[in-house]
Amino acid sequence: MTKKEINLTQFLSHHHLCASLTVTEVEMLLNYLEFVEYKKDDVIANIGDVGEALYFVVKGEVALIHDDGSQTLEVGRMKEGELMGEMSFFDRKPRMLRVVATTDETQLLKLSRAMYQRLRVERPYVAVNLLEHAIISLDHLVRHVSEAEASLTRYIFGPGKR
Repeated sequence: MTKKEINLTQFLSHHHLCASLTVTEVEMLLNYLEFVEYKKDDVIANIGDVGEALYFVVKGEVALIHDDGSQTLEVGRMKEGELMGEMSFFDRKPRMLRVVATTDETQLLKLSRAMYQRLRVERPYVAVNLLEHAIISLDHLVRHVSEAEASLTRYIFGPGKR
């Protein structure tokens, strides 16, 4: 095992996704993932693309950018240990946001659709863990959006009104 593989195994071992996996299962999961690296301002995924991969942020940070053609707005950031790309990956609808590396040496683990399909067949227990993690990630997103919408509503209409 190379030093990079050891570091990635250690990263995954401390990640919520792998909390219920053995070290051997975590090492096996690496066989399905591709290590990718981006420089600051590199586009990882673009608006309109259909998600063909899920990404785990290993190092660095990425920005989620909304661009309607007349205005560009950063709507969030994904940090070390977070999963991204799950919405478009699972529903196969075009991405609504651009994903851009905000730091040099932004490191991600990429799970392509083909490798995910293999994982589901060959290691269903690991695939279920991945699905649970995606659900938790989406839940955090929905809660964040709900809290932001509630705050905006309170700001515009005042407390207790709608």
